Amino acid sequence: MILVSLLAFILITKSPIDPLVSYIGINSTLSPEAQMEIAEYWGLNDPLPQRFLTWLSNILHGDMGMSITYKKAVSAVIAERFAASLVLMMLAWALSGILGFFMGVICGIRQGGIIDRVTKVFCLAIKSAPTFWLGLMFLVVFAVQLGWFPIGMAAPMGTLEADVTLADRIHHLVLPVITLTIANISEVVLYTRQRVVEIIDSDFILYAKARGESQSQIVKNHVLRNVLLPAITLQFASFSELFGGMALAENVFAYPGIGTATTAAAMNGDVPLLLGIALISAIFVFAGNLIANLLYGICDPRIREGENV
Repeated sequence: MILVSLLAFILITKSPIDPLVSYIGINSTLSPEAQMEIAEYWGLNDPLPQRFLTWLSNILHGDMGMSITYKKAVSAVIAERFAASLVLMMLAWALSGILGFFMGVICGIRQGGIIDRVTKVFCLAIKSAPTFWLGLMFLVVFAVQLGWFPIGMAAPMGTLEADVTLADRIHHLVLPVITLTIANISEVVLYTRQRVVEIIDSDFILYAKARGESQSQIVKNHVLRNVLLPAITLQFASFSELFGGMALAENVFAYPGIGTATTAAAMNGDVPLLLGIALISAIFVFAGNLIANLLYGICDPRIREGENV
């Protein structure tokens, strides 16, 4: 986290973004003396190492600064926006993982069949399509032409938060979740399919067939067990890709999550919010890797930290 903090701080401070201009505006009428006082108060004239240590000290004390865009504490903005995005991300992540895994297993078992060929073409086409383009296509078809779902937002426009029902929130979540699910499912399907094909073509599967095991027994006792751990690794490693795709999907659907907050911060030169989101996204990815590591021991009791396999 220290390395991530240092890298994020250097990249943002060396970017064309000027925190002072972002705060006072391009057409500010403040005198040069007043601008110098603001820069001195914020420590913008201090050497870069000193500025980093000051910022890091504030972070360790729970102070992530004030957001220029939303005019409130960065921690409050991230907590509010990340809570909304977490629902979207977890639904899309779970659906893409579960559906992708079972589709990959079916395609691998029925290698060369019509289901396998159609699924491969579909996955390769989806893999080549940008997330925002998929979102726009779903909006055009299901929201504009068919009118089944709202065009965007997380709740009906003009409705008080107290009057928004669970059904309203689910209705607004459907298209963003479908977009992220389809955008992330192809890699899971193709990888799982390839692993299943390799397992089925291996010698121990041939030995299992010689012992008289049925196809269902082979799939249950050998294929699923051997393909599960690589699938877990791939699924939790996709946290970073899901985070990036979520930012694009949220902007397409005007969903008030961490993705739209990131875009707004970048457009407005909101350095404190950008740095805070960089740290939170790193923690999010690290958490995914840690959970995957812990699940290895649950799925395969032979794997334990410090034990030889």
